[in-house]
Amino acid sequence: MPNQDKNIKRSKEILTSYFAFLDQHIDDVVQGRVPEFMELNQIAHELAVSHQHLSDTIQQETGHHPCHFYDEKIIHQAKKLLKETEVPIAQVAMQLTYDPSNFSKFFKKWTGQTPGNFRKSISG
Repeated sequence: MPNQDKNIKRSKEILTSYFAFLDQHIDDVVQGRVPEFMELNQIAHELAVSHQHLSDTIQQETGHHPCHFYDEKIIHQAKKLLKETEVPIAQVAMQLTYDPSNFSKFFKKWTGQTPGNFRKSISG
């Protein structure tokens, strides 16, 4: 039982570290402190775990792949920028390191609406 408790504690630690890292990393990208988003294997390296172990642990603890949360947090940041600023959508896309047309597709896939329609719906 002590070994199982240790594994559960380590899994929670990895999960917490992953979410904290994502929050900081996405903020760093948005603020221009780093030029682009890291790949999942790079994040795993920063957290001192293997890519496979990170993926397995997040999947087991949450029921979702780590990329789900990465994308979810990027969408949250995109919504925040669209709500709180009046910068053009293309600039929001570039701030999040996306080509504007790819950003619109990514945003619509997650939210069901284009960035422009989202911005109109909250201002209107």
